[in-house]
Amino acid sequence: MNSHLQGEAETAAAPRQPLRLPTEQRESGPLWSSYVYAIGRAGTGLGTAAPRLTGLRDGRLRTVTAGPLTALVSSVPADAFSTEGMKAQLENLTELEEIARTHHTVVEAAHTGTTVLPMRLATVYLDDDRVRSMLRERGAEFDALLSRLEGHAELGVKVYADPRATAAEPPPAPDGPDPAASPVSPGRAYLQQRRAQRRTQRDAYRAAGALADDVRVRVAALARDRVVHRPQQGELASGAGENIANEAYLVPTDRIREFHRALAGMADGIPGVRVEVTGPWAPYSFATPPAESRSA
Repeated sequence: MNSHLQGEAETAAAPRQPLRLPTEQRESGPLWSSYVYAIGRAGTGLGTAAPRLTGLRDGRLRTVTAGPLTALVSSVPADAFSTEGMKAQLENLTELEEIARTHHTVVEAAHTGTTVLPMRLATVYLDDDRVRSMLRERGAEFDALLSRLEGHAELGVKVYADPRATAAEPPPAPDGPDPAASPVSPGRAYLQQRRAQRRTQRDAYRAAGALADDVRVRVAALARDRVVHRPQQGELASGAGENIANEAYLVPTDRIREFHRALAGMADGIPGVRVEVTGPWAPYSFATPPAESRSA
């Protein structure tokens, strides 16, 4: 699962977007609600792709169109995606992971064929008519966003500091014993070791911070925009070390390889520092989802 399910799952990651509890709930109504994965322009291939994709709870994808815009939608159980239903799913890591994975898979599949505006995880409307109303009301905003994202993809860059890796580096070999040196007591040797460990930790974090600054300089001319996310912690962080920088870049698709080359090997020879580049992804970090949805 990628960085956009970060909670996003940011989808994970998502890439990549924070969950919000629903703002609207019906006490009674239809058995099914409309889950929106992404928005694109009508006639750009979403209608062809939809029947080949499977959504949440094995639901078939369909498109809902209003004017020049199309939403990629599937039906979900209304009770499971109501306010109380989503609260229960948020407390179940297995169910939440399944929602995030399916959402991400659908968005990425749609993104391979056309420009899409990814919706936040668990963006749910009461029915397709509400989806059409949303497309009409926010049409100008979505059209501008799609124009901005066209021909671009998202790349993620994370910088990690791992003091343990620095401590594992063998110290430089001395030229030889100093015959004039006084014997070191066990207590003093312990204090010297603790001071060396603290220096190792500081050095690792300082080096990682400097490298994160260097990343921004190296790719400044290659990216159209940049978003700074909170560093990932716990199960969201991948690999060893502490994530100290977590950023997303909006990069023209014809410059993606150049972006990767610009960052390749930049942490080589720096003990305790690691750089992770992910993507290309659908531009989760650069999409603004509708505020009026019943969204979790």
